[in-house]
Amino acid sequence: MTLLKNIFAALRAYALTLLDAVVALFSLIATTARALVTGKGTLKERLIGALTRPSSLIAICAIVRAVRPNFVIGKQLITSYENNGTAFVLRATDVIEVLDREEDFAVVYEPKMRAITGGANFFLGMQNTAQYQHDTSLMKLAMRRDDVEALVTPLARARAEAYASAFPKRIDVPQELTLRVPAAIVSDYFGVSAQAETDAIQWATSLFWWLFVDLKGEPAIETKALMAAADLRAAIDAAIAARKASGEKKDDVLGRALELQKGAPEFDDIAIRDNLIGLVIGAIPTISKASVQALDQLLDRPEALAGAHAAAVAGDEALLGAYLFEALRFNPVNPVIYRRANRSTVIAANTFRARKIPEGAMVLASNLSAMFDPLQIDKPNEFRVDRPWGNYILWGYGMHTCFGAYINRAVIPAILRPVLARPNLRRAAGAAGQIDVSTPFPQHFVVESD
Repeated sequence: MTLLKNIFAALRAYALTLLDAVVALFSLIATTARALVTGKGTLKERLIGALTRPSSLIAICAIVRAVRPNFVIGKQLITSYENNGTAFVLRATDVIEVLDREEDFAVVYEPKMRAITGGANFFLGMQNTAQYQHDTSLMKLAMRRDDVEALVTPLARARAEAYASAFPKRIDVPQELTLRVPAAIVSDYFGVSAQAETDAIQWATSLFWWLFVDLKGEPAIETKALMAAADLRAAIDAAIAARKASGEKKDDVLGRALELQKGAPEFDDIAIRDNLIGLVIGAIPTISKASVQALDQLLDRPEALAGAHAAAVAGDEALLGAYLFEALRFNPVNPVIYRRANRSTVIAANTFRARKIPEGAMVLASNLSAMFDPLQIDKPNEFRVDRPWGNYILWGYGMHTCFGAYINRAVIPAILRPVLARPNLRRAAGAAGQIDVSTPFPQHFVVESD
């Protein structure tokens, strides 16, 4: 009986993934044909544009997931970090397996983190070591979970209202809202207030780009990032020195870190600075990009936009968040999370899709694919606001989930509520109403309202 149940389950899984792939294939063909006929630019540009849009990536994942959910190639697609090939993982359970098996599949950021800090690693680039546990424990004391409701969300809400009100009919969302609010969080909550808002935005964006997005090791990106790192180190050093010199007792992350220093002398000024650098890098570009891409997806869905508008008008940030994070599922900040295999090992063992991952291979675990896997996600292609939070892999998974993920979840609805509450919200005409993709981080995206 058990054998029959297993056979039935396997056949059902195959049928579901195959049906999903067939639907995706027809959708991809239609999208590509439409782009080739009506798009702008050369044939190659139209084809690339069609195949790289979020809906096409979802369709491609569905097709590959049905045919070859896990596979390995000898080519190095990521050359900015040492590796000897590339593995792709698309099934939801296998993506989670890779991200859970920290000892086998490691983060690779340590060399760049040391270059950014000028010496030490930051816990984002560490394995599950005593140093990792030490540093994260201290930072959790400085950056408390209950701060989100008591301090961070009210700050984000007030700043968003103030910034948005200055542009009541037409707003360039990143420049005039979604970059500025997290920059204010860096200043007022983290305590890194020695430099102008625009400097913090530029530094964090350059560093995030080099650390996580520059997969080819572009020299110009590295040069700009290292200059930003030096400036950010100097700004945080100045903030620490100023706080100590003044004797000010302020209940922010920096103030708490300095208090913790009294009982943990190894948590010296340099250690505090290095941990604040990591927080600054993660806060500004992540929150802004997620906000812009969620809003962009809502504007493509009139019914969902109407629901989000009603929630915003009612001040229901929990429901508004449900709309925004479901929208972000269709175009997350990163469609893959990469790790490097510490040893030769097997994923999805004892299944037909089991694959041996060679030591040194870079493993691309697709969280985008996982969030649309019909074996794990109910009716994945539908836009629904009743999904359990566990369906979302928006800011990593497991030990290396973004340290501020719970802040992101709270402040993104607070940031976008003033804009989504506006009547007849719509894209600006022409290119202004589309996300500027000249960099990996949205620089311009203009919306209008009545």
